[in-house]
Amino acid sequence: MNRRDFFTAATAPLALATISSVASPVPVVAQASLGRLNKQGIAGRGLLGPNLSLEDQCRQAQELGITGFEFSMPNEWPTMKKYGIVCSMYRLNDPMAPADARAGSGRPGWNQIGSKEAMGEFLKAFHEGIDLAASNGVPNMILLAGSSSPTLSREQGADNAVAFCNAVKAHAEDRGVTLCMEYINSKGIQGGLLGLFDRMAWGVDVITRVSSPRVKILYDIFHAQIMEGFVVQTIRDNFKHIGHFHTGGVPGRHELDETQELNYRFIAQAIADLGYQGFVTHEWGATQGKNPVEMLKKSMAIINV
Repeated sequence: MNRRDFFTAATAPLALATISSVASPVPVVAQASLGRLNKQGIAGRGLLGPNLSLEDQCRQAQELGITGFEFSMPNEWPTMKKYGIVCSMYRLNDPMAPADARAGSGRPGWNQIGSKEAMGEFLKAFHEGIDLAASNGVPNMILLAGSSSPTLSREQGADNAVAFCNAVKAHAEDRGVTLCMEYINSKGIQGGLLGLFDRMAWGVDVITRVSSPRVKILYDIFHAQIMEGFVVQTIRDNFKHIGHFHTGGVPGRHELDETQELNYRFIAQAIADLGYQGFVTHEWGATQGKNPVEMLKKSMAIINV
Protein backbone atom coordinates (compact mmCIF):
# COMPACT_ATOMS: atom_id res chain seq x y z
CA MET A 1 0.00 0.00 0.00
CA ASN A 2 1.35 3.43 -0.87
CA ARG A 3 1.91 5.75 2.07
CA ARG A 4 -0.30 8.46 0.59
CA ASP A 5 -3.11 5.99 -0.08
CA PHE A 6 -2.99 5.03 3.60
CA PHE A 7 -4.67 8.28 4.52
CA THR A 8 -7.64 10.18 3.16
CA ALA A 9 -6.12 12.40 0.49
CA ALA A 10 -7.78 14.95 -1.74
CA THR A 11 -6.78 16.51 -5.02
CA ALA A 12 -8.02 19.63 -6.76
CA PRO A 13 -6.93 22.05 -9.48
CA LEU A 14 -4.74 24.90 -8.30
CA ALA A 15 -6.83 27.91 -7.44
CA LEU A 16 -5.11 31.13 -8.47
CA ALA A 17 -7.23 33.61 -6.57
CA THR A 18 -7.08 34.42 -2.88
CA ILE A 19 -9.74 32.68 -0.81
CA SER A 20 -12.37 35.22 0.16
CA SER A 21 -12.78 36.37 3.73
CA VAL A 22 -15.19 34.48 5.95
CA ALA A 23 -17.07 34.98 9.18
CA SER A 24 -15.29 35.46 12.49
CA PRO A 25 -13.77 32.32 14.05
CA VAL A 26 -16.18 30.06 15.92
CA PRO A 27 -15.55 30.29 19.70
CA VAL A 28 -13.70 27.37 21.26
CA VAL A 29 -15.98 25.24 23.39
CA ALA A 30 -13.74 22.66 25.03
CA GLN A 31 -10.32 22.92 23.47
CA ALA A 32 -7.58 20.70 24.85
CA SER A 33 -4.72 22.26 26.77
CA LEU A 34 -1.48 21.78 24.86
CA GLY A 35 2.08 22.05 26.09
CA ARG A 36 5.18 23.48 24.44
CA LEU A 37 4.47 21.75 21.12
CA ASN A 38 1.17 23.56 20.83
CA LYS A 39 0.77 23.28 17.06
CA GLN A 40 -0.47 19.77 16.41
CA GLY A 41 -2.02 18.78 13.10
CA ILE A 42 -3.35 15.73 11.29
CA ALA A 43 -2.77 14.42 7.78
CA GLY A 44 -5.61 11.88 7.76
CA ARG A 45 -8.92 13.33 8.87
CA GLY A 46 -10.36 9.87 9.37
CA LEU A 47 -8.77 10.19 12.80
CA LEU A 48 -11.59 12.57 13.70
CA GLY A 49 -14.19 9.85 13.13
CA PRO A 50 -15.91 8.35 10.07
CA ASN A 51 -18.36 10.07 7.73
CA LEU A 52 -18.06 13.58 9.15
CA SER A 53 -18.72 16.71 7.15
CA LEU A 54 -15.93 19.26 6.93
CA GLU A 55 -17.76 21.45 9.46
CA ASP A 56 -18.01 18.54 11.91
CA GLN A 57 -14.36 17.66 11.34
CA CYS A 58 -13.41 21.22 12.19
CA ARG A 59 -15.54 21.21 15.33
CA GLN A 60 -14.02 17.95 16.48
CA ALA A 61 -10.51 19.19 15.74
CA GLN A 62 -11.12 22.42 17.60
CA GLU A 63 -12.25 20.57 20.70
CA LEU A 64 -9.16 18.36 20.59
CA GLY A 65 -6.77 21.25 20.06
CA ILE A 66 -5.85 20.34 16.47
CA THR A 67 -4.93 23.49 14.54
CA GLY A 68 -3.65 22.10 11.24
CA PHE A 69 -5.14 19.96 8.46
CA GLU A 70 -2.28 18.74 6.30
CA PHE A 71 -2.80 18.56 2.52
CA SER A 72 -6.23 20.20 2.66
CA MET A 73 -7.64 21.75 -0.52
CA PRO A 74 -7.94 25.49 -1.14
CA ASN A 75 -11.74 25.28 -1.34
CA GLU A 76 -11.73 23.91 2.24
CA TRP A 77 -9.66 26.71 3.72
CA PRO A 78 -12.50 29.22 4.34
CA THR A 79 -14.44 26.71 6.46
CA MET A 80 -11.30 25.69 8.33
CA LYS A 81 -10.48 29.33 9.01
CA LYS A 82 -13.72 29.79 10.94
CA TYR A 83 -12.46 27.26 13.47
CA GLY A 84 -8.90 28.53 13.70
CA ILE A 85 -7.53 25.69 11.57
CA VAL A 86 -4.91 26.25 8.87
CA CYS A 87 -3.59 24.12 6.05
CA SER A 88 -0.32 23.29 7.81
CA MET A 89 1.28 21.81 4.67
CA TYR A 90 0.06 22.51 1.14
CA ARG A 91 0.66 19.79 -1.44
CA LEU A 92 0.41 20.93 -5.04
CA ASN A 93 -1.32 18.12 -6.93
CA ASP A 94 -1.37 17.87 -10.72
CA PRO A 95 -4.72 19.21 -11.99
CA MET A 96 -4.28 17.06 -15.11
CA ALA A 97 -4.02 13.79 -13.17
CA PRO A 98 -7.05 11.45 -13.11
CA ALA A 99 -9.43 12.01 -10.23
CA ASP A 100 -8.56 8.61 -8.75
CA ALA A 101 -4.80 9.06 -9.11
CA ARG A 102 -2.57 8.63 -6.09
CA ALA A 103 -2.25 11.93 -4.27
CA GLY A 104 1.01 13.62 -5.18
CA SER A 105 1.36 11.82 -8.51
CA GLY A 106 1.04 13.40 -11.94
CA ARG A 107 2.92 14.24 -15.09
CA PRO A 108 6.70 13.69 -15.33
CA GLY A 109 8.43 15.99 -12.85
CA TRP A 110 5.29 16.69 -10.86
CA ASN A 111 6.28 16.46 -7.18
CA GLN A 112 9.65 15.02 -8.23
CA ILE A 113 12.14 17.85 -7.79
CA GLY A 114 15.02 15.44 -8.24
CA SER A 115 14.14 15.12 -11.93
CA LYS A 116 14.92 17.70 -14.61
CA GLU A 117 11.29 17.59 -15.77
CA ALA A 118 10.29 19.39 -12.56
CA MET A 119 11.67 22.58 -14.07
CA GLY A 120 8.77 22.71 -16.55
CA GLU A 121 5.05 22.93 -15.77
CA PHE A 122 5.52 21.97 -12.13
CA LEU A 123 7.90 24.85 -11.52
CA LYS A 124 5.44 27.33 -13.02
CA ALA A 125 2.57 25.93 -10.96
CA PHE A 126 4.71 25.88 -7.82
CA HIS A 127 5.35 29.62 -8.09
CA GLU A 128 1.59 30.13 -8.32
CA GLY A 129 1.15 27.84 -5.33
CA ILE A 130 3.53 29.94 -3.24
CA ASP A 131 1.39 33.02 -3.92
CA LEU A 132 -1.81 31.14 -3.09
CA ALA A 133 -0.36 29.81 0.15
CA ALA A 134 0.99 33.18 1.23
CA SER A 135 -2.28 34.96 0.49
CA ASN A 136 -4.18 32.53 2.72
CA GLY A 137 -1.86 32.21 5.70
CA VAL A 138 -0.60 28.74 4.76
CA PRO A 139 2.86 28.43 6.33
CA ASN A 140 4.37 25.49 4.44
CA MET A 141 4.49 23.74 1.06
CA ILE A 142 5.80 20.22 0.56
CA LEU A 143 8.67 19.27 -1.72
CA LEU A 144 9.02 15.64 -2.79
CA ALA A 145 12.37 14.53 -4.14
CA GLY A 146 11.13 11.67 -6.30
CA SER A 147 13.01 8.51 -7.18
CA SER A 148 16.28 7.45 -8.73
CA SER A 149 16.28 5.34 -11.90
CA PRO A 150 18.72 3.70 -14.33
CA THR A 151 19.08 7.11 -15.97
CA LEU A 152 19.01 9.23 -12.79
CA SER A 153 21.64 8.72 -10.10
CA ARG A 154 21.30 9.93 -6.53
CA GLU A 155 23.97 12.54 -7.23
CA GLN A 156 22.17 13.83 -10.31
CA GLY A 157 18.92 13.86 -8.35
CA ALA A 158 20.53 15.99 -5.66
CA ASP A 159 21.83 18.44 -8.27
CA ASN A 160 18.38 18.68 -9.84
CA ALA A 161 16.73 19.21 -6.45
CA VAL A 162 19.17 22.01 -5.66
CA ALA A 163 18.41 23.64 -9.02
CA PHE A 164 14.64 23.50 -8.40
CA CYS A 165 14.95 24.91 -4.89
CA ASN A 166 17.22 27.69 -6.12
CA ALA A 167 14.57 28.58 -8.72
CA VAL A 168 11.85 29.07 -6.08
CA LYS A 169 13.65 30.08 -2.89
CA ALA A 170 13.66 33.86 -3.44
CA HIS A 171 9.91 33.79 -4.12
CA ALA A 172 9.31 31.73 -0.97
CA GLU A 173 11.48 34.09 1.05
CA ASP A 174 9.61 37.14 -0.25
CA ARG A 175 6.19 35.61 0.54
CA GLY A 176 7.13 34.02 3.88
CA VAL A 177 6.30 30.43 2.89
CA THR A 178 8.58 27.60 4.04
CA LEU A 179 9.26 24.81 1.54
CA CYS A 180 9.78 21.45 3.25
CA MET A 181 11.44 18.50 1.51
CA GLU A 182 10.24 15.22 2.98
CA TYR A 183 12.41 12.34 4.19
CA ILE A 184 10.75 9.08 2.97
CA ASN A 185 11.96 5.50 3.42
CA SER A 186 12.97 3.52 0.34
CA LYS A 187 12.19 0.03 1.66
CA GLY A 188 8.72 -0.05 0.11
CA ILE A 189 6.97 0.45 3.46
CA GLN A 190 4.39 3.11 2.58
CA GLY A 191 7.04 4.56 0.34
CA GLY A 192 8.76 3.71 -2.93
CA LEU A 193 11.78 1.47 -3.37
CA LEU A 194 14.06 4.00 -5.06
CA GLY A 195 13.35 7.25 -3.21
CA LEU A 196 16.13 9.81 -3.45
CA PHE A 197 15.69 11.39 -0.03
CA ASP A 198 15.90 8.26 2.11
CA ARG A 199 18.93 9.29 4.19
CA MET A 200 19.32 12.42 6.25
CA ALA A 201 22.73 13.15 4.75
CA TRP A 202 21.21 13.39 1.24
CA GLY A 203 18.63 15.93 2.37
CA VAL A 204 21.08 17.96 4.43
CA ASP A 205 23.40 18.16 1.43
CA VAL A 206 20.62 19.59 -0.74
CA ILE A 207 19.38 22.01 1.93
CA THR A 208 22.90 23.21 2.73
CA ARG A 209 23.69 23.89 -0.90
CA VAL A 210 20.43 25.83 -1.36
CA SER A 211 21.16 27.85 1.79
CA SER A 212 17.78 29.52 2.29
CA PRO A 213 15.89 30.12 5.54
CA ARG A 214 12.74 29.15 3.66
CA VAL A 215 13.90 25.75 2.35
CA LYS A 216 13.92 23.10 5.07
CA ILE A 217 13.50 19.39 5.74
CA LEU A 218 10.23 17.70 6.64
CA TYR A 219 11.56 15.14 9.11
CA ASP A 220 9.12 12.22 9.04
CA ILE A 221 9.97 10.27 12.18
CA PHE A 222 8.26 7.09 10.93
CA HIS A 223 10.37 6.97 7.79
CA ALA A 224 13.56 8.04 9.55
CA GLN A 225 13.23 5.26 12.12
CA ILE A 226 12.81 2.66 9.37
CA MET A 227 15.87 3.86 7.46
CA GLU A 228 18.39 4.98 10.06
CA GLY A 229 16.99 5.17 13.57
CA PHE A 230 19.03 7.36 15.95
CA VAL A 231 16.10 9.77 15.77
CA VAL A 232 16.68 12.15 18.66
CA GLN A 233 20.39 12.67 18.02
CA THR A 234 19.70 13.20 14.31
CA ILE A 235 17.14 15.88 15.18
CA ARG A 236 19.58 17.56 17.57
CA ASP A 237 22.42 17.48 15.06
CA ASN A 238 20.33 18.85 12.20
CA PHE A 239 17.68 20.94 13.91
CA LYS A 240 18.58 24.11 12.02
CA HIS A 241 17.66 22.35 8.78
CA ILE A 242 14.27 20.98 9.95
CA GLY A 243 11.06 22.92 9.35
CA HIS A 244 8.32 20.37 10.03
CA PHE A 245 7.69 17.00 11.69
CA HIS A 246 5.47 14.00 10.91
CA THR A 247 4.74 11.26 13.43
CA GLY A 248 3.73 7.62 13.08
CA GLY A 249 4.23 4.46 15.10
CA VAL A 250 6.80 1.87 13.99
CA PRO A 251 5.90 -0.76 12.92
CA GLY A 252 2.58 -0.28 11.14
CA ARG A 253 2.27 3.50 11.12
CA HIS A 254 -0.39 3.51 13.80
CA GLU A 255 -1.00 5.42 17.05
CA LEU A 256 1.88 6.58 19.25
CA ASP A 257 1.64 4.18 22.16
CA GLU A 258 3.32 1.26 23.90
CA THR A 259 2.65 -1.08 20.95
CA GLN A 260 5.46 0.43 18.85
CA GLU A 261 9.18 0.87 19.24
CA LEU A 262 9.62 4.64 19.40
CA ASN A 263 9.54 6.60 22.67
CA TYR A 264 7.55 9.54 21.38
CA ARG A 265 7.39 11.37 24.69
CA PHE A 266 11.19 11.48 24.79
CA ILE A 267 11.28 12.57 21.13
CA ALA A 268 8.72 15.31 21.79
CA GLN A 269 10.65 16.55 24.83
CA ALA A 270 13.83 16.75 22.77
CA ILE A 271 12.08 18.72 20.01
CA ALA A 272 10.49 21.10 22.50
CA ASP A 273 13.79 21.60 24.33
CA LEU A 274 15.30 22.80 21.03
CA GLY A 275 12.71 25.58 20.92
CA TYR A 276 10.72 24.27 17.96
CA GLN A 277 7.72 26.50 17.14
CA GLY A 278 6.22 24.77 14.10
CA PHE A 279 3.71 21.99 13.50
CA VAL A 280 3.97 18.39 14.61
CA THR A 281 1.57 16.51 12.35
CA HIS A 282 0.07 13.11 13.10
CA GLU A 283 0.33 11.14 9.86
CA TRP A 284 -0.89 7.68 10.79
CA GLY A 285 -4.02 5.54 10.85
CA ALA A 286 -5.53 3.97 13.96
CA THR A 287 -5.07 0.22 14.40
CA GLN A 288 -8.06 -1.70 13.08
CA GLY A 289 -10.67 -2.12 15.77
CA LYS A 290 -9.51 0.86 17.83
CA ASN A 291 -11.41 4.12 18.15
CA PRO A 292 -9.52 6.66 16.03
CA VAL A 293 -10.57 9.66 18.11
CA GLU A 294 -9.45 8.01 21.34
CA MET A 295 -6.15 6.99 19.73
CA LEU A 296 -5.64 10.57 18.54
CA LYS A 297 -6.31 11.91 22.04
CA LYS A 298 -3.83 9.47 23.52
CA SER A 299 -1.19 10.29 20.92
CA MET A 300 -1.66 14.02 21.35
CA ALA A 301 -1.22 13.63 25.09
CA ILE A 302 2.13 11.91 24.51
CA ILE A 303 3.31 14.82 22.35
CA ASN A 304 1.91 17.28 24.91
CA VAL A 305 5.13 18.01 26.82
